[in-house]
Parts: sequence; structure tokens; C-alpha cells
Amino acid sequence: MTVNASPTVMFLLISFGTVLGIAGTDLVLPAIPAMPTALGGTTALAQMVLAAYAGGTLVGLLAFGELGARYSRRKLLVWSLGLFAVASLLSAYAPTLEWLVILRFAQGAFGSGPAVFAPGFIHGLYPADKAPSMFGRLGSIESLTPALAPIAGAYLMTVGGWQTSFLMLAGLAILGAVGSWAYRQSLPDRLEAPEVHQSYMSIIRNGDFLRHGLSQALSLGSILIFVFGAPAVMTGTLGMTIGDFILLQVFGIALFILASNASNALARRFGTERMIMIGTGGLVLGFFLILLYTSLGGPSLSVLVPLWMTANGAFGIRGPIGFHQAIVASRGDHSRGAALVVAAILGITAGGTAAAAPFINIGWWPLALASSLAALLALLCLTLIGSTAKEAGDC
Repeated sequence: MTVNASPTVMFLLISFGTVLGIAGTDLVLPAIPAMPTALGGTTALAQMVLAAYAGGTLVGLLAFGELGARYSRRKLLVWSLGLFAVASLLSAYAPTLEWLVILRFAQGAFGSGPAVFAPGFIHGLYPADKAPSMFGRLGSIESLTPALAPIAGAYLMTVGGWQTSFLMLAGLAILGAVGSWAYRQSLPDRLEAPEVHQSYMSIIRNGDFLRHGLSQALSLGSILIFVFGAPAVMTGTLGMTIGDFILLQVFGIALFILASNASNALARRFGTERMIMIGTGGLVLGFFLILLYTSLGGPSLSVLVPLWMTANGAFGIRGPIGFHQAIVASRGDHSRGAALVVAAILGITAGGTAAAAPFINIGWWPLALASSLAALLALLCLTLIGSTAKEAGDC
């Protein structure tokens, strides 16, 4: 049985699926310290529970990108959520930490489908002039997950132990799979094979895609590098509390949401390429000011919070329209295009985080330096890689 639904309902369903993939890390995060005691193993092996999920996500992105270019995205979305539910349920009953690591790889791979298919669905549900706004709203919803999911995960730990987060993910994924199947006729599907791109390499060779896709990945990567390293710097090196980190995140996310929802209106008024460039420039400025302040020994949150808000607001301006431009540049091959952008974000974030990790005990500035370099590279991509694209407003 299938039923029809409005674009708004389908947008919420799509958002639900992408949030589940993100929650696969953040909801489980509070349970990690308890796993060595519960399942046996070392603290280092427990960290592999997070790393395996990230590795599986990377593999899943590229696999679903290829599958989405060949087969029905409607059916693939249902399979993705259904298999994610199975992997989550099996993870809850993993007999050892080693088995949990293996299952987490599968969970990450299966859970990456919605992130790949969401851009194509949104592009099909909304006209070209409204799609960037919906990317902004999707980003706003997704940005709340890293802030709220760990709080929910900590509560679930007190209710039923480390398994509860996995059972919650399984239950939510089943709901998502059932909803996706019931409303599948309302989801836009791939009508025909893309005429221009036939492989990942052919998309990468497109200068417009490379320019916008790489600058988008570097821009978001700069934000995530700072976020991933901030708790260790604040609670370890600087002797602050996790509450201070939450405060930093709340202000940053709030301005990101405001800016991302204004992004498309600004682009229509002043031009898409101009706003992407202004937003990226603001991102560079924000991180360079953070780097300057922290290099001089500045520890005050009263200064860091406004600077962090500057970086988040700047990314909010360029994020939705930049991602939309990358998807448009994939010329109909939305699944592969989205997979490449998200995979690049993961790779850049992992590389930047790993590069800053040995110097975290110094303080803020190594983290600020890694984020500043990523943001600067994003600006250089926009400046140095040639574009033949028209303004997004014309697309």
C-alpha cells in the first residue's frame, strides 16, 4: 500500500533519515567509556567503535552513490534504512567488543544511504529557486544532532546501559524504512541514466563540480575539525567543563541556523557566486581571528564565542548554496555527486583532526591553525579553479 504526501512531509522524512546517520555516532558517544567493562577489551579498541562507523560510512557513501546512479533511489532508501536497523539491532547484542567493531562498520555503511539520496530527492521535490533554501533547512536540522544526540545518549545510558542507544537507532530506522516504503510514490526517482556523467572520475574532471564540491568540503571540514578537537582542549588542556563546550556550540549553531535560512534569499538578491565567496571569506576571517587570539594566549570564552559565531555564520551563508551548486554541477548525477562531496567532508575532517591531535595538549592554536588552513584552501579553490557555471539563480 502506498499513499501520497506533500513535499513538506517528504522533506521531513528525508531529514529524518539523514539525522539517523549522524546520530549513529553522537547518540552512541556517551556509551563508549562503558564498553570495555561491559564487553571486555581495551579503551583503544572501544575508540575503534567510532572509527569503524566512520570507515563504514565512507565506503557506504561511494557504494550508494554508484547504486543510486543505476537503480531506483526509492527502493535503495528503504533498503538502506532497513539494513541500518538490522545492523543496529545486532550491535545491541554483540557478544564482544571485536564483534561490535565489525557490526559498526556495517551500520555506518548501511546508514549512509539517506545522505547520498537526499540532495536528489530535494532537487526533485522543489523548483530550482527553492531547493537551496531547503538545503539550508536540512543543514539546520542536521546541525542540531551533534548538540542534542549526546544528551539523549547519556540519558539512555542511565535507563538501560550501552545497548539502549543501539536499540533506539534500530527502532527509529524501522519507522523510517516503513515510512519511506509507504510514501515511496511521493519521492522523485531517477527517471533515466545521466547523459553527461558515467563515473566518479568524469564528475571529478568537471571544473564546476570540483570548484564547488571541494570548497564546500573544505569549508565544512574547517568547522568540524574545530568541533571535534574542542572538547579535548577545553576539558583537558584548559581545565574547562563540558558545559563550556555546549555553550560554545549552542551560540555557534544558533547563528548557523539563522544564516543558513537566509542564504538563498541573499543569493537571489546579491548573486550566488558573490555570496559563496563572501561567506567563505568570512569563514577564513573568523578562523584567522581565532588563531590570532589563541596564539597570543587568549583563553576567554567571552572573546572566543563571538569569533566562533562569526565562522559559523559565514559558513551558514555559503553552505546551503555552495552545496546546491555542487549538486547542480553533477548535471543530473546527484547520487554520485552527493557521495563525493560528503566523502570529501569526512576525509578532510579526519585528516585535519589527525594532524592537530598530537598538539592538542598545547592549547587552542593548533586546532585553530588546522581549521584556518582548511578554510583558506576553500577560498583558494573558489579563486583558482575556473568556473563555467552560470549563477545558481539561473540554474
